[in-house]
Amino acid sequence: MSVAPPRTAPPLSLALTLPLPPGVNNQYVTVGRRRVLSKPAQAFHRDVLRGVERARRDGVVTPGVEMTLRDALLGIYLTFFFETPLRRDLDGGLKIALDALGRALDFDDRAVVDLHLTKRIDPLHPRLEVELETIPDWEFDRAYVYLGEPADVPAPDETGAPPARSSGLQ
Repeated sequence: MSVAPPRTAPPLSLALTLPLPPGVNNQYVTVGRRRVLSKPAQAFHRDVLRGVERARRDGVVTPGVEMTLRDALLGIYLTFFFETPLRRDLDGGLKIALDALGRALDFDDRAVVDLHLTKRIDPLHPRLEVELETIPDWEFDRAYVYLGEPADVPAPDETGAPPARSSGLQ
């Protein structure tokens, strides 16, 4: 008698096209003693929410898709289409894009275990293309067990303090 391996759900994939987020230097402002999202960053968050709401109306984002994204480990693939090749850093829009997507789709960006960033150029149509994918068979690296200090390191004294180190000068 053979036992079949447990079935895992096939990966779910969701693709969205969004506006470009503001550059990292334009995402926050100081108000009093607090750092808050700038007006362009707030507008980006609203635009992402509108894009997700449009995908919901079109049947692309269903409650089942959202539940699956919320409960899964995720791979996220971000392709930034900039107007010019060297004006912006590739990673400057990463955090705000993940935060806005997580808020709009109600997932925790700590569930992202695979992340890809790509820079492309499209001077006439700058945008951010996003693909989210569930990763049902992800495995973290094996766990490592702390076995204590190596043999050549002196043990702490009776108070628990590390031994005094000699400067080597006598």
